[in-house]
Amino acid sequence: MASLPSLQASLEVATGAGGVIEGTRVKRFIDLSTVGSRMAVKIHDLLANKHIVQIDSPVSGGVSGAEKGTLAVMVSGPRADFELVKGALDVIGKVFFIGTKPGSGQTMKLANNFLSATAMVATSEAVVMGVKSGLDPAVMIDVINAGSGLNTASRDKFPRAVLPRSFDFGFATGLMVKDVRLAVEEMRALGLSMEVAEAVGRLWEVIIRDEGPESDFTAAIKPI
Repeated sequence: MASLPSLQASLEVATGAGGVIEGTRVKRFIDLSTVGSRMAVKIHDLLANKHIVQIDSPVSGGVSGAEKGTLAVMVSGPRADFELVKGALDVIGKVFFIGTKPGSGQTMKLANNFLSATAMVATSEAVVMGVKSGLDPAVMIDVINAGSGLNTASRDKFPRAVLPRSFDFGFATGLMVKDVRLAVEEMRALGLSMEVAEAVGRLWEVIIRDEGPESDFTAAIKPI
């Protein structure tokens, strides 16, 4: 079971020298990382040559979800193997079986994180608009959360990390930008119209340029 910060790290741990692929007793590799569907398929195919089953299991829910065991776990892989490892995954959160197609768990994770990234920058723009017009940001968030604008950024990120200006929600800008880039690449590969995704992607490129990859992703409001 691995949870790694980059595509290259996942590939090396799974298939590199001294990696999972060289294990003589390994039967399954559970990857909790976010690597995108194309990398997941590549790892799946390489491990399959050694009769090792890849269980693609990206997670969502952040540091607090991991600590509380409330992550969303998005699993793809052979159903029989999923049933064998589900008990272990249940410990870290709510487990969803996405399908048997290699990489489908990754596609689900990218869809989820694209929405999370969009909520963060969209809420930031809305709040900055209000503040520039003289509104109280705390009152704005209360109203948004009581109305139809409610989203994960307004509900969780703003009260905890943006309004107090602590910017310490626990997820790095570099990781969010990685996920947004992967989502845009996946949409492009599918030939989709991506007006919103491309706009969101451009905003996150500005954020990582100005705030740096190690900054907390709630610092997204700063360049706006």
